[in-house]
Amino acid sequence: MAKDMVLVPHDKPYRYEEGNYTVTRGSAWSAPGCHLGCGVLMYVNKETGKIEKVEGDPENPYNGGRLCARCLATPNAVNSPHRIQYPMVRDGERGEDKWRRVGWDEALDIIAERFNSIKAEYGAEAVTFWEGTGRDISPWISRLAWSFDSPNFGPSLNGLACYGPRVYGCAVISGSFWVGDYSQQFADRYDNPEWKCPGCILVWGNNPIVANSDGALGHWVIDCLQRGSKLIVVDPRVTWLATRADVYLQVRPGTDAALAMAMANAMIEEGLFDEEFVEDWTYGFEAYAEHVKHYTPEAIAPVCWVEAEDIRRAARMFAEADGGLLQWGVALDQKEEAISTCQTISSLLMLTGNFDNPGGMIKPPEVLMYLNGWGEELLSPQQAAKKLGPNKYPFYSTAVIVASAECMIEAMETSEPYPIKAAWIQTTNLLSCMGVDPERTLKAFQSLDFIVMVDPFKNPTMMALADVVLPTTMYPERNGIRCGDGCQRLETINQALEPMLDVKSDMQINLELGRRLNPEAWPWDTVEEMFGAIYGTVGYSYEEAREAAPGYMPFEYYKYKTGKLRPDGQPGFNTPTGRLEFWSNTMVGFGLDPMPYYTEPSPGPVTTPDLYEEFPLVLTTGARRWNTFHAENRENPTLRRLHPEPAVQVHPSVAEQIGISEGEWVWIAGPKGLTGEVARCRRVVEVTEAISPGVVSTDHGWWHPEGKPEELYDVMELNVNKLMPWGCGKSGIGANYKCLLCRIEKMTEEEQAAAKAKELLRKNLGNGR
Repeated sequence: MAKDMVLVPHDKPYRYEEGNYTVTRGSAWSAPGCHLGCGVLMYVNKETGKIEKVEGDPENPYNGGRLCARCLATPNAVNSPHRIQYPMVRDGERGEDKWRRVGWDEALDIIAERFNSIKAEYGAEAVTFWEGTGRDISPWISRLAWSFDSPNFGPSLNGLACYGPRVYGCAVISGSFWVGDYSQQFADRYDNPEWKCPGCILVWGNNPIVANSDGALGHWVIDCLQRGSKLIVVDPRVTWLATRADVYLQVRPGTDAALAMAMANAMIEEGLFDEEFVEDWTYGFEAYAEHVKHYTPEAIAPVCWVEAEDIRRAARMFAEADGGLLQWGVALDQKEEAISTCQTISSLLMLTGNFDNPGGMIKPPEVLMYLNGWGEELLSPQQAAKKLGPNKYPFYSTAVIVASAECMIEAMETSEPYPIKAAWIQTTNLLSCMGVDPERTLKAFQSLDFIVMVDPFKNPTMMALADVVLPTTMYPERNGIRCGDGCQRLETINQALEPMLDVKSDMQINLELGRRLNPEAWPWDTVEEMFGAIYGTVGYSYEEAREAAPGYMPFEYYKYKTGKLRPDGQPGFNTPTGRLEFWSNTMVGFGLDPMPYYTEPSPGPVTTPDLYEEFPLVLTTGARRWNTFHAENRENPTLRRLHPEPAVQVHPSVAEQIGISEGEWVWIAGPKGLTGEVARCRRVVEVTEAISPGVVSTDHGWWHPEGKPEELYDVMELNVNKLMPWGCGKSGIGANYKCLLCRIEKMTEEEQAAAKAKELLRKNLGNGR
């Protein structure tokens, strides 16, 4: 396989000298990071040993030298005086900023002793392992959990409501996950003769200019538009791309499935679908055509708050395009019936034959397939059967390899089906970012006997919960490799400088603790040897990969015609029928509805009209900003200046009606599901015509690094997740983060003064700490 790898030539080796700098070529993952791993050049001052700048690598085909503000500000993060400088053990009560310094061996020995003690008394399942987005770190966390024989590893996100629903929504109809074809699988990119510019790009619930999902960069969309692609945008907010769209559908949050079925209805009724492809390669079309018969654009337009003719225009444009791809985002994951929503939108690709075709949706050759975990075979069958999730949601039994966050927290609260006693928390500030109902989440974790956290900075989760803290390096300070997530490249993260603090890389921490807990599962002396164990599966040593990267695996289109998508080598897709399934046999196997469906958000304008009178605005949350990645980078003063406080975007007519103005502090108040409880968080007003008059949009992941540690850095007064209901969809996949009800409340004079005082504190401290 290595012989077939296409390598990208570089004029210089991965490390070279340039004036007073040592320059190292690599890719940007975490920490700080995002999902992309853009090619970077890291400049380290030869006299001081400090990193002084990061620039884009113009020879890397993935980003072509283009970088966002977060990468450019990496030196500020690496050189921050507020980083944790050494391992710490709590020297007071949880919630107090009292710690004592310990050495690495002592810290890891404490953790190993406590974990093994809990395992001996309660079983390995009593120790839970939590991650955030993971980026290039997820495989090592999962191996740590499974080699310890704990089945309870997963992200701290109810319903796996980020990326997971799209993956599973695709898998239950096609057997695979698919990404848009922007030529990213070719080293020569747009010049590759096999690639074809997509005739139409459908951007749905994603702002790829700012938020890059599925390994895609926003400027690829622009590159394709410049080459002739048409553009459809579905979003409740007028994004930059929406202003360039041929059709823009300003959808009501939570109604995406209805809109997709209305588009399918139009394609079928007007005879616009690809009859040959549907006949040869799909299953259940007749049933689906009957299913969407009543979802006419005219019937659905008032449900989605869009015009019927615009729905038809979008359906026609996508159906008639010569190659059409879907660029979808987390908005589709963050609703209770997320899998069904993703099924409905995937049906548009089935109707138009946009699978495995140039300019359509492709299944790229994954260089390494360890995104969701590495080392599952280390988990004994007896322990695997104890995973929390299948006890409530059968879909978790075989379709999902991680445990359910919801079920793990409920076990903390009830000790059913068994007690939870400890938590390992790595790559996630869960109280600030991922956890719904953070007050409930906090109380559940406080019940545990022992908690470890791995992070480069103090944050609310650490202050509230951690008993032992292990500080980690940032990406310029360590080596690494990238695994999975739509990645078509052989990619390494190359260490550019030695850490000036007593810190270790995430994977070094996992390796050293893993050797203490199960040495047979961690036989390597160095992390580079560990990386080599993975790269060896594609015929490379780690050293070869570092010098050669990026490298591109061979790629071909229409693999379903030649049996390369199925383990039995037969033509077709990796589904029970061998076809793309409108009617999903996989869903039937889990006792779930085989046909995609639409359910009104609850609470919502239709399902709870009385609540809608009390809370007359639809709230969508989590739209990305240039300066942050979830809860990350709040402590970086350069990035904080770009967006210094959590904002709520409101339409001018709403602002006038309530009597609020730009820059004013307000409360967002909303019901926590149907419990009768009301929660609220504070925000600063941002008046804009870019939001629909009936909708407001607010940021997520907020906390104040400059705040008081004993007040958990203001997280509970800033956290919009307080408004989110507990629970998931029928499958346990998907949760309601983006289609809520709320009202905007003016603050009292005293509350305004308190908010302004905290704002002044931030300014006096320099837009950070």
